Amino acid sequence: MRYRSSLKSRAAFIRDSTRSAAPPLVPEIMLHLARDVFELWEKTEQDTGYAELPPPFWAFPWAGGQALARYLLDHPTCAAGRAVLDLAAGSGLVAIAAAKAGAAAVTASETDPLALTAIELNCAANGVTLEATVGDVLDGNASGTDLVLAGDAFYERPMAERLLPYLERARASGAVVLVGDPGRAYLPRDHFEAIASYDVPVSRVMEDADMKRTTVWRLR
Repeated sequence: MRYRSSLKSRAAFIRDSTRSAAPPLVPEIMLHLARDVFELWEKTEQDTGYAELPPPFWAFPWAGGQALARYLLDHPTCAAGRAVLDLAAGSGLVAIAAAKAGAAAVTASETDPLALTAIELNCAANGVTLEATVGDVLDGNASGTDLVLAGDAFYERPMAERLLPYLERARASGAVVLVGDPGRAYLPRDHFEAIASYDVPVSRVMEDADMKRTTVWRLR
């Protein structure tokens, strides 16, 4: 993937194209969120210089991420003092919640450089520090982390088929693995146990309802 814009121009684009708002289920955290879904998508494609454009997942408070962030804030001992990895971090919502819950170190992993900038801006807005990285880690070593998080990442089959083996390697290395999911078709539920559920307000533009029953799952 080729990205031509500078960090300064990416930050300016995000500030100009979003509004500062709190996800409905996580009012403690402020994010740069899209004002209009389709306008942002079109503007991203036109203005940012992507050779291959990923959707701007970083600009929306997805149900799985909201539920997982809510769980971490309500159960801070889950993350406190731990090394945390947030996969497919998007806006950084889940990673920021882990940092607020007292994690010793948090890494937010993304494949989209624009998401990386959004995460950095959102961290600054919430007064937390974490490491945001760009790159595909799913074929790599899953060791060295105490808690692995994935919010709303089982949205398509190819992603699910790569994500589950990585999560299983992380679990085998000793990490706790938590997933937030609003009933996506590709979550292999037989590998997980439910530990919490939330009714999450969502945008009907992005979902098929105004509210999604969303579960936090722990990998067995």
